[in-house]
Amino acid sequence: METRVAIMGIIVENPQSVEKLNNLLHEYSEYIIGRMGLPYREKKISIVSIAIDAPQNVISSLSGKIGNLEGISVKTAYSK
Repeated sequence: METRVAIMGIIVENPQSVEKLNNLLHEYSEYIIGRMGLPYREKKISIVSIAIDAPQNVISSLSGKIGNLEGISVKTAYSK
């Protein structure tokens, strides 16, 4: 199956959802190229970026699941 490279930008505003987010990322770890997390203490949020190489439906599934977590926003940009 053909894969695409994408980057997910994730904003975590609810620290209680971090464990669920980490569990999802672990579930999809075979597709994740890299991950960077930055705590922004002044705003009481965390910023996470995920680089992923996976089939389109896998990326969409992960993005949807992340977006359904309380207090977490996600946007995904795809390579051509």
